[in-house]
Amino acid sequence: MDNTKGILGTREFFAILIITIGTKLTDNTPSALFEKVGSGAWITIILMCLISIIPIYLLTKVITVFEEKNLVEIINHLFGKYIGFIVLFIIWLVETYSTVLGSAVYADIIETLYFVQTPLFILYIILIGVAAYGAKKGIEFIGSTAWMTLIGLNIALFVVLITAFFQGRINYLFPILGNGMVEIIKESTTNASIYGDFLYLGLIATALRSKNVYKKGIWMGYIYITIVFVLSVIAYNMLFDYISIVQINYPFHEAIRYIQLGFLTNAESLFLPFWLIASFIRFAFYLYISALLFGALFKIKKFEYIVPPLALLIVFVGLIPEAPVFSVFHMKEQFIFFTTPFFLFLPLIIWMTAKFKGELKK
Repeated sequence: MDNTKGILGTREFFAILIITIGTKLTDNTPSALFEKVGSGAWITIILMCLISIIPIYLLTKVITVFEEKNLVEIINHLFGKYIGFIVLFIIWLVETYSTVLGSAVYADIIETLYFVQTPLFILYIILIGVAAYGAKKGIEFIGSTAWMTLIGLNIALFVVLITAFFQGRINYLFPILGNGMVEIIKESTTNASIYGDFLYLGLIATALRSKNVYKKGIWMGYIYITIVFVLSVIAYNMLFDYISIVQINYPFHEAIRYIQLGFLTNAESLFLPFWLIASFIRFAFYLYISALLFGALFKIKKFEYIVPPLALLIVFVGLIPEAPVFSVFHMKEQFIFFTTPFFLFLPLIIWMTAKFKGELKK
């Protein structure tokens, strides 16, 4: 099924992880958290991180036991032909629908904030078209491009964060607990699937040079993502105040318009290229994973050829909502809520099955 064995090192794997999960800071994800918990959103991220550590640990434990298998092969091995097919089909549906919602949001960002004169469907086609090209080139191309982009993206992000800390107001962080600890706990448990992309990374485990690369990349990425998430949410809060953030769909993009960098009056022109490339990489990875799963389900060895029709399907479905700002955002919130139990309990079920069958003792 997958002939890309042993081609990605730690840095490429780490870069893919950071870009696919870290770019969620640049869409409407922070705004949704502020809407429910107020100024306590950064505490929600910390609790979300602590809750997610259990499924990530269990999944990593199982994947590192099976040296020559990725998550697709492990699921088929543990659950058998029929139950394995059902589990993988659910993962494919969840991942593909997530790609539809995410790409619709990103197309809306590009149209409403940067290219207001260009029709949405044109921008959507370009976004998915470029991503499909990257996915068709394969995971090695995605990994190397992600690593080359990561340095510039991190520089741009930390310039934004540092500037926001200096230009923001610390009193905006109060009250520390926002709308209360009960609400924080509730939101952290119902939104944990924000970390759900860690599940998809197990699907490319055999594309890594060793399972040690997988383990190292997962935990380095987990720590890095959590720190950046917390710092970014604090920076947004200090810059705008949580009351204003609720009215802002995309706080990162408003931040790069708001901050002042001395002689540079048009700061977003410095950050936009890095963000666009990162967005292409993110959806290239999602399309690759969707094609890989589809190929595994229906025994298609050359699954890269499935990328173009999947890209067309995503564009078609993503353009159905007439008002992405409202309908897609609401659908995305519901999606995160319903997929959180799936992300939390599937690794537990996989680990328990492996332990029951004695695979963890090998």
